[in-house]
Amino acid sequence: MPPARDDAPSTAHPPAAWQVALPVPLARLFDYCPPADARGPAPVGSRVRVPFGASGERIGVVVGSAPIPADGTALKPVSALLDDAPLLHGELLDSLRWLARYTHAPLGEVLATALPGPLRHGEPLPDTRTWAWRLTEAGATALDGMRAGRPRQLAQALHAGSLDEAVLDAVHDGWRAAARSLHGRGLVERFALDDCAPHTATGTPPAAPGPTPNDEQQVAIDAIRGAAGGFAALLLDGVTGSGKTEVYLQAIADCLARGKQALVLVPEIGLTPQTLARFRARLGVPVHALHSGLSDGERARTWAACLRGQARVVVGTRSAVFLPLPDAGLIVIDEEHDGSFKQLDGIRYHARDFALVRGKALGVPVVLGSATPSLESLHNATGGRYAHLRLTRRAGRAQPPRVRVVDVRKRPLTAGLSPELLADLGQVLQAGGQALVFKNRRGYAPVLLCHDCGWAAHCTRCSTPERGTPMTVHGGGRRLQCHHCGARRPVPNACPDCGGLALQAQGAGTERIEEALAERFPDVPVLRIDRGTTQRRDALEQALAGFGDAPGILVGTQMLAKGHDLPHLTRVAVVGIDEGLFSADFRAPEKLAQLLIQVAGRAGRAEKPGEVLLQTHHPEHPLLATLLSGGYAAFAAEEMEQREAAGFPPFAHLALMRAEAKQLDIAHAFLRASREALADAAAGAVELSGPLPAPMPRRAGYQRAQLLLSCPTRGPLHAALDTALPAIHALPDARRVRWSLDVDPVDLY
Repeated sequence: MPPARDDAPSTAHPPAAWQVALPVPLARLFDYCPPADARGPAPVGSRVRVPFGASGERIGVVVGSAPIPADGTALKPVSALLDDAPLLHGELLDSLRWLARYTHAPLGEVLATALPGPLRHGEPLPDTRTWAWRLTEAGATALDGMRAGRPRQLAQALHAGSLDEAVLDAVHDGWRAAARSLHGRGLVERFALDDCAPHTATGTPPAAPGPTPNDEQQVAIDAIRGAAGGFAALLLDGVTGSGKTEVYLQAIADCLARGKQALVLVPEIGLTPQTLARFRARLGVPVHALHSGLSDGERARTWAACLRGQARVVVGTRSAVFLPLPDAGLIVIDEEHDGSFKQLDGIRYHARDFALVRGKALGVPVVLGSATPSLESLHNATGGRYAHLRLTRRAGRAQPPRVRVVDVRKRPLTAGLSPELLADLGQVLQAGGQALVFKNRRGYAPVLLCHDCGWAAHCTRCSTPERGTPMTVHGGGRRLQCHHCGARRPVPNACPDCGGLALQAQGAGTERIEEALAERFPDVPVLRIDRGTTQRRDALEQALAGFGDAPGILVGTQMLAKGHDLPHLTRVAVVGIDEGLFSADFRAPEKLAQLLIQVAGRAGRAEKPGEVLLQTHHPEHPLLATLLSGGYAAFAAEEMEQREAAGFPPFAHLALMRAEAKQLDIAHAFLRASREALADAAAGAVELSGPLPAPMPRRAGYQRAQLLLSCPTRGPLHAALDTALPAIHALPDARRVRWSLDVDPVDLY
């Protein structure tokens, strides 16, 4: 363990040491001597650079003070105090302390997770002023005599009034070079707009009026406004197309009118551009974004703008839940059921749940919106902990789509598509409509098989003798890739086992479906939307914009299943749902039901009627029958009864210990020792299951096992973890395995 103290003689004895939380996997704080020029108490919430280890340095956060050691041990001094004022303080620091306790993670790692990369690495808080350009008196006088070209074009634009740099970037190509030329002659000048009111910047469009809410929307809007005086959790349970976003917009507009900040969490990067455009058009203020598609510098500037109170509306993905909100007025979680709100590595937090914690601490309402609420949220609404707001009909004149099941048993399939489905797509295109073919599996085909001997292309890093992990075929059948560890290799020319040439791609992914549809319908665009085609920044937004209004077919994964408004889409075909009907994961039925409802909701969102085709080999499956007859509400009621009988969430609270090692017996030995420590600490109050092989027993060359903890209430579960974890960290086998603790896991993978 790197020491925080050394034994050199001390020449000064400050009144108190600074306690520093460092981003290291150690559940402790480190004491340091304040710098020589320090005055006053410890600057809690400020970043410091401190020596750590033999010759290294780390960036940490001051979280308190401690007495000087009585035994005369000298402390290492802080190398530098990096902030004039604390970055983490008040509610945000208190909430992050709570998160560290709840996830049983080191405080230093939690605080580092909350900071954007540049701040985490010790860079100064970035400048967040809005800069603009204007003509000088000399520029106005010289305008008529300027020669044609970009400098004159820029001067003419500025003659009508100053423009901020964001507007110039959007409408004037090459303006920066022209500005430098004019600035060098004293004809234009750059200035900072008012820091305290950036929303008044020149070039910001005025707020646009929205549609008149229907009676259900108005009830929801009034309920959110009525909760503005303090914390309240409100579940906005609205069918797809019911106008949940309009409710958000009106609630945010009311929040802005009160001089407050609003934070909107969305699950996917792909949803942010469309959401940003709609919010900017309606609200008349700059709407900031925070997601992984931005550069580190852009994320740091948004974080700093929130800290200074300049950012009034922020739309972001999971990590935006850590933004400072000094003037908080409202938090919205759109698609609150979505699994991407859960962080699956590092600090395993759930952004939805942490947003509720922050909302309570800030004293502001939190709105959770979804057409398919999670069973946890529905359980809280049923129990009275959340207000339950319902939107039962689509907004405007849009009608719910008609759903039809296509039985494909004994039917010939082309790339997984039945003749009935292909014929239906042809009719839609002939009528001038657009269609979405949904397949939640990217790549060309799920597996490569030898038709002569049965050999299959398995990942050598993730397979075991008992269970092979197929590599997905990509690149039109030319490349193999493991979607678990990322391993890649070319498709062999012949079977490695028998030498035969009968290698065949089995099954269909989005690439193969795209290929088959493009061949079948060569006169219309076929656009594939999955992770492979949307890696570039704003790629999804640009692809959908280019798709236009003409007849065409979208082929996509769950990236297209939610949030996107496609007004000309009249047909949705869902293929390949059968594998989700028989999963061992207890959450699989809920995830599948949510996915089917969400993707079906893309059809018929405008005035054109929509239809959904569900292609399956199991048309009589109970889950499909329940969804077709009673919708998501009927499914949720049945699933809730089964969860209660089985003792699964939301009627129990889980924690999952995972362990990985090159040898399985090492991982099992660690989990067995951990189980003993937990059993002693729990004294029978917590049910322990395992050690057991993980559902995926090997990944990237590591053998995987897990230990599941379950308890009807949270208190005994966390008490047992608090007591046992120090002993678990001290186990000899803890250094021989890679292990993690996941409180409230969303899956048992």
